[in-house]
Amino acid sequence: MTKPEVIKADARGLPLAITHPDKVFWPDEGYTKLDLANYYDQVFPHLLPYVKDRLLTLERCPDGMRGECFYQREMPRGMPPGIPTKRIRDKTGMTNYVVGGLPTTQLELVNLGCIAVHVWGSRARAPKRPDWVCFDVDPGSGKFADAARAGHRIKDALAALGLVSFPKTSGSRGLHVLVPIRVGPDAQEVLTFAEALGRRLAAAYPEDLTVEAHIAERRGRVYLDPFRNGFAQTVVAPFSVRRRSKAPISTPLDWSEVNPALVPSNFNLGTFARRLAEPDPWKEFFRKRQSLGPAMKAVQEDND
Repeated sequence: MTKPEVIKADARGLPLAITHPDKVFWPDEGYTKLDLANYYDQVFPHLLPYVKDRLLTLERCPDGMRGECFYQREMPRGMPPGIPTKRIRDKTGMTNYVVGGLPTTQLELVNLGCIAVHVWGSRARAPKRPDWVCFDVDPGSGKFADAARAGHRIKDALAALGLVSFPKTSGSRGLHVLVPIRVGPDAQEVLTFAEALGRRLAAAYPEDLTVEAHIAERRGRVYLDPFRNGFAQTVVAPFSVRRRSKAPISTPLDWSEVNPALVPSNFNLGTFARRLAEPDPWKEFFRKRQSLGPAMKAVQEDND
C-alpha cells in the first residue's frame, strides 16, 4: 500500500494526508494525484478570490483520465469536520453544498478525485444574487481561433454598454468572458441579460455566432452559452485544472492575449509556474464591480 503523502494545507501548517499520492491522473504526461494537490496548494492564494464563500459542484474523477467522472452537489460523506457547507433548495430538493474558501477544503476535494473547481456565480451569503455575468464561448469548429474572434465581439458589445469584461481560457477549447457586477439583480435577471446580448450578437453575425442550443443546428458556428448564469449553475473557476489531455488550466488572460494563435493547452500543470511569475491580468477583477442596471435597460429597450 502506498503511504499517504503529507502536505501543508494552509498557512498555519495544518497537515493533510493525500491518499494514493502516486496514482497517475494523466498517463500521457505522468502527472499524479500529488502533483495536482501540490498545484492547488501553491496556487490557492490566486484561486481564493474566486472560491471564497461560493457554493461548489463537485466533478469527481477518481481515476483521472483513465476512468469515468460524475457530478455531485451534496457534500460527500467522509469529509472531515469543519468543512463549511450551506443548505440550499435547488431543483433536486434540499442540498448540502460544500462552500469554498479554505485551502483544507480544496485539498480534501483533490483527495476525492476532484480535478476541476466548479463554482456558482454568487456567494453563499446571497445565493440568488450573482456578482458576475458569464458568457461561455463554445466554438462549434473546435478551434480556439473562432472562440477568440467571438470573444472580442462580446468584449466590444459589452464595452458599448459601458461594461468592462475579463477573458479566460475555459481549460478546454473555448473561452469564458466574465463581467464583475455589483450584487443586485437576481440570477434570472442576469440570465435574461446574457440571453438578450447573445441574441443581439447572433443577429449581427449570423454566419459566425449562434444562440441555438441544439448542436445540430449550430452548423459549426460559435455558441454563445448564457446558461452559466442560471440559478445553481456553475462555471469552472479561474486557475482550475481540467480533466483534459495535457492537464490544461483555466487561465485568466489580458484581452491583448486573446488571439487566434493562442494555444490554451500551453497553460498546463507542467508549465503554470512560469505563468504565476507574470503579472495577474485579473488583479483588478473584483475592484471593477459595475452596476448592471443601465446595460440591462439598454438591451431591453433594443429588444422592444
